[in-house]
Amino acid sequence: MTTPSQLLNAALTAAARGWYVHPLRPGAKGSALHGERACPRAGECADGHMKWEQRSTTNPARIRRAWSAGAFNVGIATGPSGLVVVDLDVPKDQKGKDSSDAPDGATSFAALCERAGQPIPLTHTVRTPSGGLHLYYAVAPEVRLFNTARTVAPNVDTRAWGGNIVAAGSTTPQGDYEVINGAPVAGLPSWLLFQLQTPSSPVAAPAPLLIPGQATRRATAALEREAAAVRGTSEGGRNNRLLAGARALGRFVAWGEITRDVVEEAFQAAGEAAGLSATECRTTIRSALDWSIRTCRPREAA
Repeated sequence: MTTPSQLLNAALTAAARGWYVHPLRPGAKGSALHGERACPRAGECADGHMKWEQRSTTNPARIRRAWSAGAFNVGIATGPSGLVVVDLDVPKDQKGKDSSDAPDGATSFAALCERAGQPIPLTHTVRTPSGGLHLYYAVAPEVRLFNTARTVAPNVDTRAWGGNIVAAGSTTPQGDYEVINGAPVAGLPSWLLFQLQTPSSPVAAPAPLLIPGQATRRATAALEREAAAVRGTSEGGRNNRLLAGARALGRFVAWGEITRDVVEEAFQAAGEAAGLSATECRTTIRSALDWSIRTCRPREAA
């Protein structure tokens, strides 16, 4: 079992690298800091609520004070830390078990590198309890990238501004986060930087079939069913379930049977109710809908 002193040391070690840390709930991945609804509007938040990314720090004294209150896991705010972390997931089925039906993130990333004609860029690497990998890359201060969710390749996410990763030395009931390659952090390869900077082509939506605020009966039923499934998913499969649900609704948006803002609002509420962060929900929903709208078949062929 990881002790409080080991977790404090993990936080101080990360901060010594220039990585901005913040406390996560003991044995979990969610922030231990108060949210906006519980904000006392005092101290750091006297001028308005400050989110975990703004309150992350490299200050050893602040870190010691925070971790003296409990055995908190360690979160790294990737944006302020000048990091882009490539998250290579192990695919899960709807019950949270390993799935062999889809390529894992490492396989997808290797294929992506091969298509770019580049070797896999070796760097500081952490193994997650699920068997996935976090590849750490550095970017220049003037580069401002944001999170992606499976838009780079299947089961490949990236964490940058607005993103959080669990640091090595942290632990969950599934296992520990461990450094498996202690190499220095490599610079983000230029070909991958270009891909992350290139926005997806906007998709022109067809003229809606409905007056504003209405939706077809089948689109409404599908949204209610998928949102309920997201709310009922436990930790470990929540993001995948949110991704699948939003992808399932994208075709109805493309066909003009329901408006995108209604779908986004419903899944945002469902994802946060399941315990996902607001930022993670927004990123996953946006990328899932973009993909689904772009790739769905015409209504007549469905």
